[in-house]
Amino acid sequence: MQQRFWAGIAMSALMISANAQQVTAAPAPDLPLWELGLFGGAASTPAYPGAADRSSRGLVLPMFIYRGKVLRADRSGVSARLFDSERVDLDLGFALSLPARSNDVEARSGMPNLHSLLEFGPRLKILLTEPKAPNRVRFELPLRTPFELGNGFKRQGLVFEPRVVFETQASDQKWQADANLGVVFGNARLNQYFYEVAPQYATASRPVYEAKGGLMMTRVGVSLSHRLTPDWRIFGFTRYENYTHAANRESPLFRQNSGLSLGIGFTWTGYRSQARAWD
Repeated sequence: MQQRFWAGIAMSALMISANAQQVTAAPAPDLPLWELGLFGGAASTPAYPGAADRSSRGLVLPMFIYRGKVLRADRSGVSARLFDSERVDLDLGFALSLPARSNDVEARSGMPNLHSLLEFGPRLKILLTEPKAPNRVRFELPLRTPFELGNGFKRQGLVFEPRVVFETQASDQKWQADANLGVVFGNARLNQYFYEVAPQYATASRPVYEAKGGLMMTRVGVSLSHRLTPDWRIFGFTRYENYTHAANRESPLFRQNSGLSLGIGFTWTGYRSQARAWD
């Protein structure tokens, strides 16, 4: 039950993250301080980076948006602004990953399940250029610490994901889109979580393997959203990951050189505050 619960929350985080830059492509004036509604979506992703099996989920969850001066919870996730200037923004960001049951992943049969990972840490965002409003290019440097949910909140290393993000939107702000390109690095402990094969789990076709830190993937993604009415928004995203140069390609758990994620979703706002946001 706990694993299903966190799978749902992780799914929500994934879809909201895909829609994150769509709502921040340009400053929107006179927004309510908070909004309450529903979020729904469905997505299909690799079970883990380099997996041959996939994980697909769909759900509907409550959605709460809060635009405080420091603490913020919006379609880009939950964060705390630590520093904010015209071109540089430092905040504390959060993310969640989907779990994978080993019984559903052939390469991990008989091994422990991969639980959801709650990640949080500082994220530096630098505005590189605004060639023509509302187009923007931004460089992001997030450093997050993953904690394993369902296993005593065990720390599972570090992840570093530098990326370049391009954002744009239509003049009426109904259509919004973004594209991003980045790389993902994990330290030894995080890569061990995905790719290590301890002696007790070794088989004739799955030899012992000791994972090391380094590059996990190169990632490119695009997303698009459309505001149907002031209350309804639909969106979709796709993300391609390449593992050709990953540090742990020799792991017996590593089965594919690339992976593709797809998702669609909606948000509905039912209630808004009369008070306005800080910015």
